[in-house]
Amino acid sequence: MDTLVLLAIIVLIAVILVIAGVKVVPQSETRVIERLGRFHSVLPPGLNIIWPFIDKPKMIYTRRVDNLGGRRTIASIVSTSSIDLREQVYDFPSQQVITKDNVTTEINALLYFQIVDPKKSVYEIDNLPNAIEKLTQTSLRNVIGELELDETLTSRDTINSKLQSILDEATNKWGVKVNRVELQDITPPESVREAMEKQMQAERNRRAEILNAEGEKKSLILRSEGEKQSQINQAEAEKQAQILKAEGESRAKVLQAEAEAEAIRRVTEAIKESKTDPATYMLAMKYIETLNEMTSGKDGKTVYIPYEATGVLSSIGSIKEMFNK
Repeated sequence: MDTLVLLAIIVLIAVILVIAGVKVVPQSETRVIERLGRFHSVLPPGLNIIWPFIDKPKMIYTRRVDNLGGRRTIASIVSTSSIDLREQVYDFPSQQVITKDNVTTEINALLYFQIVDPKKSVYEIDNLPNAIEKLTQTSLRNVIGELELDETLTSRDTINSKLQSILDEATNKWGVKVNRVELQDITPPESVREAMEKQMQAERNRRAEILNAEGEKKSLILRSEGEKQSQINQAEAEKQAQILKAEGESRAKVLQAEAEAEAIRRVTEAIKESKTDPATYMLAMKYIETLNEMTSGKDGKTVYIPYEATGVLSSIGSIKEMFNK
């Protein structure tokens, strides 16, 4: 009986030692092992064997977020031996910061970081989550304090990059890599928001008036250009018409001159053949034309007879003889 009890006690102790000496580490996690209070090793994921009661996992602080329902959450710091090596995000509560132009603004920031050296994260800082939170808050105040409100609202990317650089440099000795920082909400005071809305409305009205003025200006320009082009086209048409008219008159005069020249040439040839005095012929033709004009009175009753009627008759006789020949 005593032997069975002793054997059971030995088996129980062995089971306790095995349980205490076997450590299973999940993927993306690790544990820092101390041997007799001194750093010994960092356990990789999977099955690990340690000396019970001699080797002991180091307890650290971590941040736990509890969901209270809906969008309400609460963050608390708890103690654990497991170190999460995945990228983590800290959603810090809104805090009030003062801009360069003395405007108090509420800002909510998100921090994305990852533990890259578990040993440094345990031994270089006492409470890593609290240290990261306080460092982020103070750095955010410093960065926003160098900017005016308008710059704060329009330069989120610049603020994010600057904060990420400052935090990454400061947390490097803690074995932490800060990947990025995001400003989630920037909330100015109510009075400032109302003033900004009025300013935005005034800016919209100004842009609308500018657009209307530019539209009217372009319309007037197009209308004047259209009228100008119309006048140019009209003047060009009149010019072409005058040119064509002048060319027609010139052509008519040329044709008339050519006809008169041809007539004179034929008359000259006829005179040469009839041996008639050209001067007599020309004089007779002028007398006939003059006589025609003199006898073309409106009343048709007055008749003018030239003074040298005998000369005219003799000239006409000469013409008749020329044509008879």
